[in-house]
Amino acid sequence: METIINTIPGYRVNEYLLVLNPHEELRHRIMKVKEEFAEKYKLESGKWGMPQVALVTFKQLAMLEERIINRLKKIAMGFPPFKVELKDYGSFPSHTIYINVTSKLPVQSLVKEIRKGSQRLMKLNDDNKPHFMMESHITIRRKLKPWQYEKGWLEYSHKHFTGRFIAGGMTLLKRPEGEIKYQVAQQFEFQNLPVNIKQGELFG
Repeated sequence: METIINTIPGYRVNEYLLVLNPHEELRHRIMKVKEEFAEKYKLESGKWGMPQVALVTFKQLAMLEERIINRLKKIAMGFPPFKVELKDYGSFPSHTIYINVTSKLPVQSLVKEIRKGSQRLMKLNDDNKPHFMMESHITIRRKLKPWQYEKGWLEYSHKHFTGRFIAGGMTLLKRPEGEIKYQVAQQFEFQNLPVNIKQGELFG
């Protein structure tokens, strides 16, 4: 049934991105790094997303958005706020340079929790499965040309950066398939509530 629905024209598909956002001061610092990198390696300025730690990317029918939001809300309610530590730079040869997230465990356990609770809901079809980010990082620039990557990594592998923020929640971003700009679909607060407290009891 699912595959049939996906091929019916007129069913809108959105691209989704679930992220952790650093606080404003840290965001500005990272934006500065991105801008300096763009200038130095002749990249178009301003063509990048906000500094964030991506947790999962997926495509899904717009009509399922409410169910996904409810599921993520439930996961966030049971999850505690946690510290995210950033230190220095890393790379995915030969195309991406990023800032390392060194406090990997809490981010990974959140991603596992999301995968366990939402994987099926986030799968559009066999060609479009959700992509869960187990290697958390904050991208400085991706899709680099070989010379930009080589020269950039030669420099940034020796550079230092430190920062930290408390992840008090996560944000679901969305954009219609094929568009460039994401908009906020929903924000979820980590509340560390006992799992057995059902939403019904909270809001009943």
